[in-house]
Amino acid sequence: MGKKTATILFIGDVVGKPGLQMVSHMLKGLISKHSVDFVICNGENAHNGKGMSREALHQLREAGVNVISGGNHTWNNFNFFDTLKTDPHVLRPQNYPKGAYGKGFGIYPLSDGLGDIAVINLQGRTFMSPIECPFRTADWVIKQVKEKTRCIVVDMHAEATAEKIALGWYLEGRVSAVVGTHTHVQTADERILPRGTGYCSDVGMTGPHHSVIGMQIKSATDRFLFQTPHKYECAEDDVHLSAVLLQLDPETGKATGIERIFYPEFDRGSIL
Repeated sequence: MGKKTATILFIGDVVGKPGLQMVSHMLKGLISKHSVDFVICNGENAHNGKGMSREALHQLREAGVNVISGGNHTWNNFNFFDTLKTDPHVLRPQNYPKGAYGKGFGIYPLSDGLGDIAVINLQGRTFMSPIECPFRTADWVIKQVKEKTRCIVVDMHAEATAEKIALGWYLEGRVSAVVGTHTHVQTADERILPRGTGYCSDVGMTGPHHSVIGMQIKSATDRFLFQTPHKYECAEDDVHLSAVLLQLDPETGKATGIERIFYPEFDRGSIL
């Protein structure tokens, strides 16, 4: 009797070499431990903390990642443009203007004869660039993929929590899961909405947490103190992996389980 549940691992924003090394070190063990069928990873900051590169893509794929989603930093490395145009395993937000390099969704095979999964990459507009509407874009993409698979996972790359939550409710019952990226801070609101859509506002950051969301502390604080540009320098220390584990029913596309992963846990000391 075949496996009845598809297990999807979504890894939160991978930042620089520390994040890449953490994924390379841990992913195969997580796949084995949780019998993972498919791995999605947001990699828009994998190249030196901002942008993507062919080398980072190769390292993530070698580690076991099936699809790398993106966001507003996807285009920061000009040398990656050709890869965006041609590699089906790399996504960028679909709601960028027509003609932007890359694609924002794809359909991929699951393991163990579980059928296919669609991955949709969207970007919010609140406190971000005024691009096309992610809600209406999602409507359009779902029409393209719903006849081919009911398993649909959305990466909503957005600044505002309210915008992410609104999209979760808007797509409730039409997609398997809506998970947020971009803020680099894992939220504790994972749940399954009443009509079977898994939701989490932000998966969090896989990278150095002795930092300001991945950036060296002094450079970041100087930006706030002086309100002037400062060189982006990726931090290195206190590296953690942030992810969400989803259980999906491949026949209905509904989420049957959602669990946050944060490893290793922070040292919170004692309250006694």
